[in-house]
Amino acid sequence: MEAAAIPFSDTVRGEIHGEVLVVTIENPPVNALSADVRAGLVTALDRAAGDASILGLVITGAGKTFIAGADIREFGQPPVEPILPTVIERIEASGKPVVAAINGAALGGGLEVALGCHYRVASPAAQMGLPEVKLGIVPGAGGTQRLPRLIGIPAAIDLIGSGRSVKGQEALSLGLIDEIVDACLEDAALAADRRLAGQDPRRTGHLAVPAADNTAVEKVKARILAKARGQQAPAEAIRLVEAAARPLAEGLADERATFLRLRDGSEAAALRHVFFAERQASKVEDLEGVSPRPVETIGIAGLGLMGSGIAVAALNAGYRVIGLDRDDEAAAKGRERILDLLQKNLSAGRIDQTTFDAQENRLSVTAADGDLAPCDLIIEAVFDDLDVKIDLFRRLDKVIRPDAILATNTSYLNPDEIAAATAYPERVLGLHFFSPAHVMRLLEVVRCARTAPDVLATGLAVAKKLRKLAIVTGVTEGFIGNSIFSAYRREAEFLLEDGALPHEIDAALEDYGFPMGLFAVYDMAGLEIAWARRKRQAATRDPSERYVEIADRLCEAGRLGQKTGRGWYAYPEGKRQVDPVVTDIIAQCRANKGITPRNFRADEIVERLLAAMAEEGQKLLDESVAARESDIDLVMINGYGFPAHKGGPMFAATQTPR
Repeated sequence: MEAAAIPFSDTVRGEIHGEVLVVTIENPPVNALSADVRAGLVTALDRAAGDASILGLVITGAGKTFIAGADIREFGQPPVEPILPTVIERIEASGKPVVAAINGAALGGGLEVALGCHYRVASPAAQMGLPEVKLGIVPGAGGTQRLPRLIGIPAAIDLIGSGRSVKGQEALSLGLIDEIVDACLEDAALAADRRLAGQDPRRTGHLAVPAADNTAVEKVKARILAKARGQQAPAEAIRLVEAAARPLAEGLADERATFLRLRDGSEAAALRHVFFAERQASKVEDLEGVSPRPVETIGIAGLGLMGSGIAVAALNAGYRVIGLDRDDEAAAKGRERILDLLQKNLSAGRIDQTTFDAQENRLSVTAADGDLAPCDLIIEAVFDDLDVKIDLFRRLDKVIRPDAILATNTSYLNPDEIAAATAYPERVLGLHFFSPAHVMRLLEVVRCARTAPDVLATGLAVAKKLRKLAIVTGVTEGFIGNSIFSAYRREAEFLLEDGALPHEIDAALEDYGFPMGLFAVYDMAGLEIAWARRKRQAATRDPSERYVEIADRLCEAGRLGQKTGRGWYAYPEGKRQVDPVVTDIIAQCRANKGITPRNFRADEIVERLLAAMAEEGQKLLDESVAARESDIDLVMINGYGFPAHKGGPMFAATQTPR
């Protein structure tokens, strides 16, 4: 007869199944390793150690999660005993076998708990990883020392240095777990415990680190460090893993000291800021208690690169998609473009054939406006021209239901003007996707002057289903992201006139942590679109404002970027090189204005660009276009390559003396 539940703490309970104590962590929503959980685990270990009738233990999580990591409520707080390393050392030192029944996510400290167990059984869908580097730290409870003993140094560098997670089958092939169980996970864990009872436990920390091929180690190190772009945590994680062959106690002490040092450093502070900013972004003023409208079918008007990407994102999220283009030929080409993107997902293993077939079946295209009548939401992705968009929305007014939502994907136009031209302006909002829309995570959700609360709530609900990071913005030219990017670009051009060169600015930005310098990005995207926009604005430009003509001179000379083989740089054989011709054009433009150039240090360049971004961000806050500084940071990180480990331009402004 099995005993009743044994409360080891408020969040940890036990039940005795035969001779095995099953310890269940029940700390919703993600079974985080709070102080109460840690204390409960120690109490359970004490109970098992002091009861001769108990042969072993199983540790598992309630619900669909094993342990998803640290308790975020303890971030920045003084440590509370027992600390996690102590708990895991107690698990590993147990004289009775401890089996981890990994029923769901085992991340960070959760995986470290599992590593401290003597045997690991997991469900196929269980997600396992040590993502600490994404918060600017390293595992602090033995992850860098125990994981290499199980899976070897190259694989441990890959997992810890990248912060990526693996599911059951890959974890088994790596040696991270001992068994995959499709059903009855707890029964399998109990059986394993009974098999192991009476034997010396297989303590992970006592295992020898497998010999590693130096070439394999160097290859994975190079890949991780290239992506890290100077961040400290990945490099420290690599160092700790490579040194894992030393005595465990020495390695654990080094790991803990490194963890504490990084935890108190600037990169971790920035990444914690980003972590909490993402949770704050979902809290939108005036929407508490507002229910979104149901959306099952999404119309996409315009099936070019942007529209096709939006369609793929919607299909991936399970929506039915009806694509609209100007004629049958354009619609058919749009369908081909969408299917090509889906085929790439299939070839890359991101979806299987069954999913591909289902997505293809949910896709239809048309050249007739009336075929969008069943849509709950229509997103336009047509040419960014006010007259074109207004004409489209007026046509759609005649064929869709009055409660269907219209969304504009404009980057710079005023959506209030588009909404005002429709029959029901309250159903119009902006959904500003970033290209490629099926890949980029950011989505600016634009609250227009007359957008109804449930329409805004619907935009946010759809964004969540699309797995986008939604940031609500008010109406201004360029919204949050392009407003700040424009200020950033202007300041970079001022720097050119004042004495810096494109490659110097780009080098300073890349050294700061941007994946690519600004002028290299221009060349990759092409210079002609921005040039056309500048020409359209020329008639209304304030003549008293400083205007830099260098980019115009490049375009007039046919230097439109990589596709023409020359832009801000030259591209002989496709390789980017500094071009003396550009240097001469810049010098001539300076001379025309009587500017005497001066030299700039890299830190001066970065400071000026950061200051320009922060100043524009403050304007957006003052005008209530952006709700909070952290929203601005998220937009720039997720849409414009601002390094996350610097926290975004608004956060960086608080860290840098001005």
